[in-house]
Amino acid sequence: MKLILTTDVSGLGGPGDIVEVKDGYGRNYLLPRGYAILATKGAEKQVQVIRRAQEASRIRDLDHAKEVKAKLADLGTVPLKAKAAAGSGKLFGSITTADIVAAVKSAGGPVLDKRAVEVSGHIKTVGKHSVSVRLHPEVSAAFTIVVSAS
Repeated sequence: MKLILTTDVSGLGGPGDIVEVKDGYGRNYLLPRGYAILATKGAEKQVQVIRRAQEASRIRDLDHAKEVKAKLADLGTVPLKAKAAAGSGKLFGSITTADIVAAVKSAGGPVLDKRAVEVSGHIKTVGKHSVSVRLHPEVSAAFTIVVSAS
C-alpha cells in the first residue's frame, strides 16, 4: 500500500514522505489515526501543502534544537495547576501532553509540539514530575513540572 505520511512516524518517515507499507499496517493503524493519507495523484499535490505546514512549527535544525533545549533548561521547573481532591493530592483526571505544552508556553518557554512530549507514566497526583521532549533525532530535553491543586 502506498501512503503519504502527514506526521512524523518513528521508524517510517516524516511528513510528506511517500512510503510503501503492508496493507494491514496502513489500513488499521496509519489511516485511522490520521498519520497518513492514500497516495493518489491529487494527494501527491497536497504533499507540498503538508510540508509547508509542518515546516512552520518544526525544529529547523540541530542548532535550533539546542537553542530550544537551552530555553527549556532556563525555565527550571514549570508550574501547572489542576483540579485535585482536597487533602488526598489525587487529580480529577490526568495531565495530558497538551496541558504540559500549554504550561510551558504560559511560563515563557518555547512552543512545543505535543507529539514530541514524552511522559514516563500518567500524571495523576500533585507534586513534581519529570518530562522529556524529543526536539531533534539527536537532541532531547528534560524538565520538571510541578503540579499543584487549583
